[in-house]
Amino acid sequence: MHEEVLQNSRRIVLKIGSALLTDEKSGEVRQDWLETLADDIRALKDKDIVIVSSGAIALGRKAMDIAWTDAPSSIPLEKKQAAAAIGQVTLSRAYEHAFKNTALILLTPRDTENRRAHLNARATINALLAQGIIPIINENDTVSTDEIRFGDNDRLAARVAQMIGADLLIQLSTTDGLYSGNPDEDADAKHIPVVDTLDDAIWAMAGAAPKGLSTGGMKSKLGAARIAMSAGIHMIVSRGTLDHPLSQMQKATLFKAPESPASARKKWIRAHVKPAGSFILDDGAAHALQSGKSLLPAGVTDIEGTFERGDAVSLKNNGMVLGLGLTSYSSEESQKIIGCKSADIAQRLGYSRGDTLIHRDDLSVY
Repeated sequence: MHEEVLQNSRRIVLKIGSALLTDEKSGEVRQDWLETLADDIRALKDKDIVIVSSGAIALGRKAMDIAWTDAPSSIPLEKKQAAAAIGQVTLSRAYEHAFKNTALILLTPRDTENRRAHLNARATINALLAQGIIPIINENDTVSTDEIRFGDNDRLAARVAQMIGADLLIQLSTTDGLYSGNPDEDADAKHIPVVDTLDDAIWAMAGAAPKGLSTGGMKSKLGAARIAMSAGIHMIVSRGTLDHPLSQMQKATLFKAPESPASARKKWIRAHVKPAGSFILDDGAAHALQSGKSLLPAGVTDIEGTFERGDAVSLKNNGMVLGLGLTSYSSEESQKIIGCKSADIAQRLGYSRGDTLIHRDDLSVY
C-alpha cells in the first residue's frame, strides 16, 4: 500500500536522519549512499521533492571534540551550535554534489508558527520547486535555544509538510517501521504495516531513540505522524540504511491520513480562524468562488476592516457571507489593487505577491 501512496503523491517531504547520512566512525558523509538516494529521487517523475535533513551537528562534531557516543542532551548548547555552523557547510556540499540543483533553507519553530515568516518560507519553497530546485531544510541550530528548538527534525519535517501542503511525508529511519514491541529485545514483536488512528495502544508501542547520533526514536516519529495526519498528510516510516532506500520500501509503516491535505486545511480554516476583515465581491467573483476558483483582485469591490498578509478575511456578496480565506495581501495593499487585473498588481504596488488575493487552497467556501 505504501508504494501506491508514494506513486499517487505529487508533493513529498523526505526526512533524513543523522544516523543515515553520517558515518559514525569517520564522521564523514555517506556520499555513496546519498548518491543512490539521489538516483531514487530522479526516478520519481513529476513530483515536488523537499528534503528535511539532519546531520549538521554530527558532521561538525569532530572539529568541536564531540564524541559520537555523547548523548545529544549531554552536549553543551554552544558546542552543538558551533558544530552545526561547521557541519552545515559540509552538508550543503554533499547535497549539491549528489543532486546538482539544491538550495539550503534554515528554519526554527518560530518560522513555522509566525504568520509572516511562515508565508515567506512557504513562498520561497514554492518558488524553488517551480524552478526544479530541491530545497534542503534543516533546523537553524546556530540560533535556536533549548526553549525554542524542535529537539529533532522529525517534527520539523511534519511542520514543513503541513506548511507547503504536501501529500506525503517519508521518514527514512534505521528501522522499517513500527513494531508491537522492540524487535531487538522481543522475538514476538510484530511489524505494524498500517496505522489509521494514533490511540493509546499505538503510543505504547513506541520506544526512545537509540544511542549514538539519533535524537528522535519512534516516539518522536509518532509525534510527527500526529501533526501530519491531522493535516491530511500520509506518513511512511521506512528503513533507510540500504542503498536506494526509496526503491526498497517493501516493508514499512504507513500512517494513513483520514482526508486530503486540501480538505484538512479548509476544515481548519473554517473551524479555527476568526476573520480580521472582509472582501466585498461582485457577482462574477462570487460565482467563481463557488466554482472552486481563487479570488482575483478584479472581482473585489470594497474592503472592510484592517488586516495583515496571512490574516483570515470573510468573503461577502450581497450581504451574505460566502466563506473565509487567508489573504495574500494586507488591507492597505488590497485597497490599492482591488478592481484591477492581476497583471497590473506589480505596477500598482511596485511588487507582486502573486496573482490572487486569496488562493483557492487557502479558501473555505460555505
